[in-house]
Amino acid sequence: MIIDEIKKSNMVALKSHDNASRTAFSIVMNKYKLAEIEKRSKGEEIADVDMVAIIQKTIKELDEEQLNYQKSNRPESVEELEIQKNALKVFLPKMMTEQEIKDIILGLNDKSIGAVMKHFKTNYAGKCDMRTVQDVLKTI
Repeated sequence: MIIDEIKKSNMVALKSHDNASRTAFSIVMNKYKLAEIEKRSKGEEIADVDMVAIIQKTIKELDEEQLNYQKSNRPESVEELEIQKNALKVFLPKMMTEQEIKDIILGLNDKSIGAVMKHFKTNYAGKCDMRTVQDVLKTI
């Protein structure tokens, strides 16, 4: 599972005194624990798809934070957040290209927005950006 790899990377970062990466790993591990508790209360188990969603959400939050630091002219904080994002991006699967998304959409019988979005959310969660799917669908 991805969480096991993150825990190993956290130990490596701890031993190498890489505080920026450790911060990112700690954030994700804490969010994982919260998600695990929530899932367990529903009688479900957390999967790698959930971990990918957690990592993607964390990266988006770091992007927003980085933008705020850029506006307030704090380049050292911007660099640290970039290190954190890069440490997390390693654990994300390769994202689908626009052409791959277009090919899948063209192969579907029902090309309505709802049906296409549902298909991608069920079958390709974490492997494509839903905004990109929506943009590609508008061009068809």
